Amino acid sequence: MVSNMTAERPSAKKMDIKKICVLSLFTALGYLCVFVFRFKVQFLTLEFKDTFIVLAGFVYGPLAALGVSFAESLLEMLTISDTGFWGALMNFCGSAAFACTASLIYKYNKSYTGAIIGLVASVFSMTAVMFLMNLLITPIYMHAPLKVVISMILPLLLPFNLLKSLLNAGYAFILYKPIVSALKSVHALPHGMDNGFKLNKRSVIGMAIAAAIIIASIAVVIMLFGGSFELVKKAG
Repeated sequence: MVSNMTAERPSAKKMDIKKICVLSLFTALGYLCVFVFRFKVQFLTLEFKDTFIVLAGFVYGPLAALGVSFAESLLEMLTISDTGFWGALMNFCGSAAFACTASLIYKYNKSYTGAIIGLVASVFSMTAVMFLMNLLITPIYMHAPLKVVISMILPLLLPFNLLKSLLNAGYAFILYKPIVSALKSVHALPHGMDNGFKLNKRSVIGMAIAAAIIIASIAVVIMLFGGSFELVKKAG
């Protein structure tokens, strides 16, 4: 009995180290997206870190997604962001709502269908949470009256958050299987993990649809906000 327990401990420790490394990788990829591929849409920022946060949640569950959301928001606040605590709080709430919703559903339905349902639910969850954050925090953040913020919700804030979450969901759906397969190939993940999401004809069609959603979302962003759409070349 003692020998069996002793034999299990190194294996468990090895898995913990691998988990920390994989979550650190997802955090680094998300941060890299914010650092390199941020785009300004008026006073808002469009980036794709939520793609990698939800991938971490798909692999390790909603608590992992919550932890990576917090780490991403903290790193961004301490390094490249100029929005301070309130911006970090909004980033965390939006990312957590998106990634935790999708990964919670996927945790109990690890299949192609579960991934779709989770990502669709995450779009609505993030949009709803950011709507609430816009009412509660944006007036403080912008030093503007509530009625001014309310006047921006329909023409700017609501469509922006909806399109941002759609883009991240589309990217996550396309990237999940290739990234998990790559991690398995280097033995960072067990080979039996997430076999329910198989790369077959149906999933390829789903990826094509996700790619079409991404292209359509980018086109809508450019059409709606084209006059203020610019790459952020440096922090601040």
